[in-house]
Amino acid sequence: MVSFVRAAYPNDYQIIATLADEIWREHYTPVIGSSQVEYMLDRFQSPGAIAQQIIEGFVYYRIRYELPNPSLEEFPDIGYLAIQSRESGIFLSKFYVQNRFRGQGIGRTAMEFVEQMARDGHVHTITLTVNKTNYSAIKFYEKLGFQRLRALVQDIGNGFVMDDYEMQKVID
Repeated sequence: MVSFVRAAYPNDYQIIATLADEIWREHYTPVIGSSQVEYMLDRFQSPGAIAQQIIEGFVYYRIRYELPNPSLEEFPDIGYLAIQSRESGIFLSKFYVQNRFRGQGIGRTAMEFVEQMARDGHVHTITLTVNKTNYSAIKFYEKLGFQRLRALVQDIGNGFVMDDYEMQKVID
C-alpha cells in the first residue's frame, strides 16, 4: 500500500533531502555527472531549499510504502514528489522513487494521486520536465499518456544547464 504525506515541518524536509541524496547520486551521476548532482542537491534539494520552495508555493509529499514483511518498519519513506499549481494546470516539479521500489506500481499510483489533485483543483493538465537522456523516465511518462511538448534548456547557474523535454498530460 502506498500513502502520501504532505511535508509541512523541518523534519519532513530533512527526510526528503536524505531521500534526494540517495536517489540523485545513484540515478543521476551517470546521466549528468557528480559535479552537477552535488550542485543540484545543494541548490534544489537541501532542507533549506525545500523550505524556500514551499514558501514559493510548491507542495511536497513524502511517498511511503507498506512493506510485505511486518517485522520491518511498516511505512518507510521510499520517495517524494513536489507539485506547483499554475493557471494552466499542475506542474510536477519533482518525482523520485528509490531504485529498489521501482517496477512495483508505485510510480503509477503516485501519478494517479497527482491526477486526482488536478481533477480536485479543476485543472486539466499536468506538465513536467525530464532530462532528455533519462530514457526510462521518458518511457514511463509516455506509457502514462504524457506527450513531449518541446525541448527545453535551462541555465541553473554555476555553468550547469538542465537539458530536458517538457511533457504534458491532458486530464479528462
